[in-house]
Amino acid sequence: MVRIPAILLLLILPALASAADPDEKQWIPLFNGKDLAGWVPKITGYEAGVNFGDTFRVENGVLRVVYDKYDTFGGRFGHLFYETPFSHYVIAVEYRFVGGQAKGGPDWAFRNSGVMIHGQPVATMKQDQDFPICIEAQFLGGRGDGKPRSTANLCTPGTNVVMNGQLETRHCVNSSSKTLDGDQWVRVEIEVHGGGEIVHRVNGETVLQYEKPQIGGGNVAGHDPALMKDAELLTSGSISLQAESHPVEFRKVELLNLAGCMDKKAKNYKSYYEKNEPSTCRY
Repeated sequence: MVRIPAILLLLILPALASAADPDEKQWIPLFNGKDLAGWVPKITGYEAGVNFGDTFRVENGVLRVVYDKYDTFGGRFGHLFYETPFSHYVIAVEYRFVGGQAKGGPDWAFRNSGVMIHGQPVATMKQDQDFPICIEAQFLGGRGDGKPRSTANLCTPGTNVVMNGQLETRHCVNSSSKTLDGDQWVRVEIEVHGGGEIVHRVNGETVLQYEKPQIGGGNVAGHDPALMKDAELLTSGSISLQAESHPVEFRKVELLNLAGCMDKKAKNYKSYYEKNEPSTCRY
């Protein structure tokens, strides 16, 4: 009889238990803590894949957005696109703002970043395009002046949403979150149900809800006009992290996929899946 060392059992048994438990949530790390593998930078004025000024970099296990190689910001808004699109999921980002804003950055971009969802593919971004057509969960840090400045807000470059049963065409809508001053780490989760409901949470608290994300409106420039198909429902798309002139760090970017194998006979069935993808089933 073959004996399995105890230390191997300690490693194998939890994995087997996890695979067998259809209720246990399996978060996928999109950021590996080592490098930018799986991510593509796109900075205004440059082709996709050009990481001007080493804007996006990984240091000490943290994904950083920095401007130490810029003479001035110069409107070089940046986005770091994940290579795989998603439709039904929860994206979780843990971030914090650090240091001072880049010279020449606009005042509204002070302690301002975000995660973009249901976005256009990075390959369709024009060289001089400023923002992707997408839905933005906007991250804001407090100014330290005692005035309210919520985070996990909604912004809509080239898009609209439905909120409280009405088409919402304002570019940005504030969430109900508290003002978060200083360099504290913040966890934001965005729960996305395809073309249906989208929910924003800050440190576990629901702060904003809306539905039916769709193409329309303005607040995006330099894009391909052929992509602006007004009222087209957005049911899936790219995910990207934003660089808007203030240094920001991301220590965790992870995703809980809500699309997968919904056959209970499959080894990889999960009870929380809501969109069936039969091709992913394993038996």
